[in-house]
Amino acid sequence: MLNRWFAVLAGLAIAMIPLNVGVMAVECVKDTPFLQEYHESYAVEPGSKGDDVRAVAVDKDGTVWAGTRGGVFFLRDGKWIRQEGVTAGQTFDLCATDEGVWVAAWDGAYLIAGSKATKIADFTSPIATIGAGPAGMVALGPDGAWRQVNGTWKAIDDPWSKNLRDVVTAPDDTLWIATGMGVYHVLADGVRRYFEPEDIFSAEVCSLDFAPDGRLWIGSWGGISVLENGACVAQITGKQGLPNWDVRCVKFAPDGVLWAGTALGVARYHDDPTWIARNNGSKWSLRHGLRWLLSDDVRDIAFDRNGTAWVATSKGVSAIKRRMMTLEEKAAYYQDICMKRHVRKPFFVEKCYFPDPSDMTVWEPRDDDNDGEYTSLFLLGECFRYAVTKNPQAKANADKAYEALEFLQKVTETDGFFARTVIPVSWTRMADPNEELTDEEKASRRIRDPRCKPIEKRWRKSSDGKWLWKGDTSSDEMNGHMMAYHFYYDLVAEGKRKQRVAQHVDNIMSHVIKNNYTLTDPIDGKPTRWGVWTPEKLNGDPDWWVERHINSFEMLAYMRIAHHITGKQLYMKEYEKFLHEHNYLSRMRRPKAHRRSEWSHIDDGMLAELSPSLMMLESDPKLRAIYFEGIAWSYSMVENEQNPFFNFSYGMVGGKNFHLRESVEFLRDHPLDLRHYTIDNSKRDDIKLVRSPMQEPLQIDRMLPPSERGVMRLDKNPWAHISGDFNDPQGHLESSGVVWMLPYWMGRYLGYIEAAGNYDRQ
Repeated sequence: MLNRWFAVLAGLAIAMIPLNVGVMAVECVKDTPFLQEYHESYAVEPGSKGDDVRAVAVDKDGTVWAGTRGGVFFLRDGKWIRQEGVTAGQTFDLCATDEGVWVAAWDGAYLIAGSKATKIADFTSPIATIGAGPAGMVALGPDGAWRQVNGTWKAIDDPWSKNLRDVVTAPDDTLWIATGMGVYHVLADGVRRYFEPEDIFSAEVCSLDFAPDGRLWIGSWGGISVLENGACVAQITGKQGLPNWDVRCVKFAPDGVLWAGTALGVARYHDDPTWIARNNGSKWSLRHGLRWLLSDDVRDIAFDRNGTAWVATSKGVSAIKRRMMTLEEKAAYYQDICMKRHVRKPFFVEKCYFPDPSDMTVWEPRDDDNDGEYTSLFLLGECFRYAVTKNPQAKANADKAYEALEFLQKVTETDGFFARTVIPVSWTRMADPNEELTDEEKASRRIRDPRCKPIEKRWRKSSDGKWLWKGDTSSDEMNGHMMAYHFYYDLVAEGKRKQRVAQHVDNIMSHVIKNNYTLTDPIDGKPTRWGVWTPEKLNGDPDWWVERHINSFEMLAYMRIAHHITGKQLYMKEYEKFLHEHNYLSRMRRPKAHRRSEWSHIDDGMLAELSPSLMMLESDPKLRAIYFEGIAWSYSMVENEQNPFFNFSYGMVGGKNFHLRESVEFLRDHPLDLRHYTIDNSKRDDIKLVRSPMQEPLQIDRMLPPSERGVMRLDKNPWAHISGDFNDPQGHLESSGVVWMLPYWMGRYLGYIEAAGNYDRQ
């Protein structure tokens, strides 16, 4: 891998001083298989009583059973089938044994053995909970309690609260009963009640289960209590990391992990040091939102022999499944989704839309303001993939993505201005459609933001009548394009294609220079809203005070990239002019705004995109030292965010501690489901809402792993208390996976991540 990097530097023909770019003595992470979780939903009878699931069980043959408000169902070939011979009314509990599945219902109890259901004739009153023990079954209800003795049901005394929730049998065959008035331990010589605060956290108890070490875990309204030898040894609330106080069930998985069903999804308690370390020190994880569950209202959990957790919710049964994967296999999974659903003509890469989120076989393309930038990032990832694997498909994809970016300029029929995005003229729905504004509306926008450029005609028709192209192109689009052109030119383009890239970059930068260092929209002949790098603006206009740092950094990087690709000395002269005559160098030690009112992750993403190019292409040790100081300062503000692209970009410029392990854990933990569900973490008890570090009003006080927050792009704030898409709680929109594929292939290219090997998958 080091040889590859030195070959790249040699190909650039740069007089490099010792920088250690990409060749730090860093650990290379092996791509060993890991357990990847994912969700499958199984609505029972949508919109009916059958979807109100109270209990779930898995029998000895692996069949999944659901006890609902409208009867009992079993799952066969992915479809629910109603069990005949059992009440079509309310069921409250299920228990699977070698004999079959026992049902606690409003009209008594049933045993389902094979395909036959038999009603237990010994009692006809309601049964609230039913459980199994060494000596046989036990059934409890408000009108009595019964226990099997030598296969015969016998009534037993029941001196406990009739507000029954759960029953478990201890290894010594004594009963533990959860009620709305505490926990009862039924002993041979009487009953002990756990009710006082020193005994259990709350008397409103919902569920019980024994841990592998023999301790009893008690789920209640308010938290979890743990008993050992009859004494309370732990009480767990949000202060101890429990994500939600309303605990409805506690179940230990076969691997010893506790799963707690709550009013806010499924919380899991991990006692494994490796897991805790990769979860920022927290022993708890949370699975909530539609990415993981049909409803956060969880009632029961059961496990099958494969480790799948079957979760009963108020809207059906969710299966949280696991499969062994390597990062390389995960990359192939995302690549398949991206190519299947996220590439639209001529080769733009971004979102897609599911009219029905439950049917992912039907989708529609969607445009976005940043189609150009994210097509650029796709191109960048394919450049790294091709450099690593020499896969011809990666090269073909890179070529097509480059041509799409080139088309964004050609379709405008200008000297060098390029569009944000392009859609077929037949589309009737697009982001930010053209609008008509009154003079009053225009004035109102100008009052709120004096720099605002009211644009009524965002979309323009191409001269051939086939396309609509979107103007007002921004600086973040420019950044994505320029970084992609740099690495495409160095790693993929050959022969005449290099000349083509050079001409294209020359056209864009000539346009910028000619128009006083702006992207100037051909419709009105004025600079776009954000495409401004003019010295008079950045040096003297107070309304450009916030952007002066990042825009200065951008212009220096653009000129360096343009000189490298075109070979024209004009761009080096412009670079020197910006450094010294216009004093852009003075801002490089602090190349972005950082106060709460100014800090934006848009700037962080743009710095990560351009930093490697500027550092690679500059050979002056004094300039490099200044640039690196500013990049390191900027990185210190985002290094705890587990963003592998930010981390690897920093490592690429010579940063020493770029959190490789955390980056790999991010890549492993990142969900397979890329839909834009709204993920609301404001209701969690293990998180505090704070008003920092950025201008958003409410944020979380600790960084959550990616599986517990919404899918987001580089320009979004991962500290936001609500993430994903506020306008898409059902998951109609899906991301392309570029924000995962780019850092993965970047890590492979830099030698931070090994290719997958023949590792043990057990």
